[in-house]
Amino acid sequence: MRALFVDANETLAAVTDKLLASQKLPVSINRNPSIKPDDLPGLLSDAEIMIVDHTAVPSAIAEKCAKLKHVVFLGTGARSYMNPEELAERGISVHTIKGYGDTAVAECAIALMWASARNFGEMDRGMREGNWLRRDAMQLTGKTLGLIGFGGIAAEAARMAAGCGMKVIAWNRTPKTHPGVEFVSLEKLLAESHVVSLHLLLNDETKGFLSRERIAQMRPGSILINTARGAVVDEDAMLDALRSGHIGHAGLDVFTVEPLPAGHPVTKLPNVTLSAHSAFRTPEASDNLIGAALDHCRRIIATGK
Repeated sequence: MRALFVDANETLAAVTDKLLASQKLPVSINRNPSIKPDDLPGLLSDAEIMIVDHTAVPSAIAEKCAKLKHVVFLGTGARSYMNPEELAERGISVHTIKGYGDTAVAECAIALMWASARNFGEMDRGMREGNWLRRDAMQLTGKTLGLIGFGGIAAEAARMAAGCGMKVIAWNRTPKTHPGVEFVSLEKLLAESHVVSLHLLLNDETKGFLSRERIAQMRPGSILINTARGAVVDEDAMLDALRSGHIGHAGLDVFTVEPLPAGHPVTKLPNVTLSAHSAFRTPEASDNLIGAALDHCRRIIATGK
């Protein structure tokens, strides 16, 4: 069996080269991160395993990849790029990678929280334009951070926030316990949190999870942080809440449409801090990610599944 990393950017290609140097695996690298879905059948003509970072894999296109049996997606959010159930019906298994960037993503969530609380983005933009723009801040010590969804990333965020003197509460779809974290109802979390941070996987149940009705239940003037997936939030409702000030500030690393289109309404609001879906981009996380992908390939080659 052969594997092909179909859309490697310069950083991930270098990490893959480094890790392959000490391993005998039939893995090739296509060093063009700008491929289109229509390019996949030609690229994968003799490969049974596809490693993919960010390229969409429509089921109709995958069906044209004659030998393809396995897709190793670099992350947890495969559903944003493909339909795993439809691929399974075509005999193609989708493998995802969890936990590789828990610390990196949690650090991004905490960084966006601080940047939002201090209005750094707005002041930075104003000063670059020659304006001495001063803004009051939210002091976070003693405030409440509410985590919606509680996996490895949220656990890391809880550790960091507790070290900053914050109270941490959480809601999860299934019961959980964690040292130093109080698990509460979703209604209580939304009403009491000065900062709400989203940590949900995107699926049919969580699409639009933070709805207009739930946004209305949030504490007035609170901060919203999203490092999960853009589609877990009703984007129009979020924009309305930001315009009215009901959401005081949003720190966003993910968006419903990516890359974020030029002139998107969220870019016109002063009370938003943006980053380009880069929460996981650290050398440590990249090593973990590619290492796990190669482990998947090794297992598949050895067992066929």
